[in-house]
Amino acid sequence: MTELSTSTIKEFKFTNEDFNFLSNLVGLNTGINLTDDKRELVYGRVAKRLRLLGLQSFSDYCMLLKQEDPEEVKHFINSITTNVTSFFREAHHFEYLANKVIPDIIRKKAGETRPQLRIWSAGCSSGEEPYSIAMVLRENIRDIDRWDARILATDLDSNVLESAKIAEYPIERTNDISTDRKKRWMLMGTGKKRGRVKIRTDIRDMVHFKQLNLTQKWPISGMFDCIFFRNVAIYFKRETRIQLLDRFADQLEDNGTLFVGHAESLVGISDRFANTGHTIHQKTG
Repeated sequence: MTELSTSTIKEFKFTNEDFNFLSNLVGLNTGINLTDDKRELVYGRVAKRLRLLGLQSFSDYCMLLKQEDPEEVKHFINSITTNVTSFFREAHHFEYLANKVIPDIIRKKAGETRPQLRIWSAGCSSGEEPYSIAMVLRENIRDIDRWDARILATDLDSNVLESAKIAEYPIERTNDISTDRKKRWMLMGTGKKRGRVKIRTDIRDMVHFKQLNLTQKWPISGMFDCIFFRNVAIYFKRETRIQLLDRFADQLEDNGTLFVGHAESLVGISDRFANTGHTIHQKTG
């Protein structure tokens, strides 16, 4: 049995067999591909569970997971999934949404009594992305309250979804948001809530959060005008990315827009989209 280097392991014994079991379990449950370069990430995140549970080694934790306790498996998956996000991350996507996507949709829906608009934030993490989308919609559709406009926000991690629904953030998370935008869409905390902000109700009400494993069946029947699938595909194997992009194309309206992350490319992965900007793609078939 070969152990990882002592420079990586300081507190708990963590063998190759432990890593292989945990990475396989993640793959079976989520489709996420944990390669060898993610060993330190796995150690750092799962070690927190060991401390909380009073376990002495990763092999003890693996034995616990092998008992197939659904609650502990959920805690394990939540500890592994990456939740890095921010308001208006990759700002050019929101500029394109405001300047190109929304005007096109307004023209397309002209004359409808209650036009419908659907956007999906797939991998929404703690909610900054879908709330940013909602702000852009309210800022750029003058009669938005006449519309049937909804944002579906999904994530695998049940813990971050609960946090997202509360819609409350440390004020430092809003440092890159303009003062005018903060005044318009956020409430500043006072007293015990000083140093925190809360998203206003008219933004929160546009977003509907739901737990979803992208590699499993999607209980989604409607079509979307655009989908944000950003900085998620990089964690999946190539075969899984191909399948997901094909399924996203099936859920997009004709000429619908797909936004992907800054390090993600559709080249050789899907021929159902045409590139219309940096990491911006339009459904073609």
